[in-house]
Amino acid sequence: MPSIEIAGRRIAVDEPPYVIAELSANHNGRLDTALRIIDEAKAAGVDAIKLQTYRPDTITLDSDSADFRIEGGLWDGRTLYELYEEAHMPWEWHQPLFEHARKLGITIFSSPFDATAVDLLEDLGAPAYKIASFEAVDLPLIEYVARTGKPMIISTGMADAEEIREAIDAARSAGCEQLAILHCVSGYPAPPGDYNLRTIPDMIERFGLVTGLSDHTIANTTAITSVALGASIIEKHFTLDRNGGGPDDSFSLEPAELNALCRDARIAWEALGEIDYGRKSSEQGNAQFRRSLYFTKDLRAGDTVSANAVASVRPGFGLAPKYLHEVIGCRVSRDVQRATPLDWSVLEGGGPE
Repeated sequence: MPSIEIAGRRIAVDEPPYVIAELSANHNGRLDTALRIIDEAKAAGVDAIKLQTYRPDTITLDSDSADFRIEGGLWDGRTLYELYEEAHMPWEWHQPLFEHARKLGITIFSSPFDATAVDLLEDLGAPAYKIASFEAVDLPLIEYVARTGKPMIISTGMADAEEIREAIDAARSAGCEQLAILHCVSGYPAPPGDYNLRTIPDMIERFGLVTGLSDHTIANTTAITSVALGASIIEKHFTLDRNGGGPDDSFSLEPAELNALCRDARIAWEALGEIDYGRKSSEQGNAQFRRSLYFTKDLRAGDTVSANAVASVRPGFGLAPKYLHEVIGCRVSRDVQRATPLDWSVLEGGGPE
């Protein structure tokens, strides 16, 4: 069974799902907002908070040519540089955010977007790294992260099976021993119908890794459903206010929704349990209310049990209903009263051999 461990927390299908709150750009340019998001994520019950570590000039070029201008979607008309200048997490914020999370007892790590980001996060003692979907094809970045020796999670939005395999091979060849992948659809937001969650068990079998879901749908249904298909990690964007106006706010969960996700995903995992046909503890007191055979009228010793003298009814203190045809035609060995449960001892000759 594949597993990884982040900051002492084991992640595998036989453990409750590991829930990551993605802070992303939802700080909206305010450090105090980012700190409050960590507070609320902790209160909601997540396992980890995740940042994104880049500067606009480490992720794109400052150009307004057609190649660098966004057409359609949430960020229509903006240049990549403009978007990332607004959305990026200032590097001087990282240390206070890491310190705040550690003070609260919540794991914090980040998605680096170049080698300098990895170096910063190493200085801060990041316990793990996440490779964003758009960077899953950046094999040199994956190799650089792998050489830290830390656990790595790779999101696979837009990547086909061959590209996922290349990313995995790059991580492994550079020394990554603890590796997980996330099924993802890089739409913002993504419609649930695009997720094709049946891909998750195929990924588990095909790649043999801890597998989870990076969920960009608005509601929690997709994420909770993924748990039943083997997802061990759930990542969701998180904000204080979906109407906050930031680049990622509109497709992020609010605090009450994140709390519900943590609760319901873990209930879903608990409900999966194991293969078990035995009677459960909560059923023990109700077994008496199953059907069984009872006399429906008074009989005297030596009378024959006719079809209208016995019936399958509740409660369950008599013979099982499967014996109905065997008892019809038998004689009773003593007087019986209506509403008496059938038992082999009241029939001449006793029960079957």
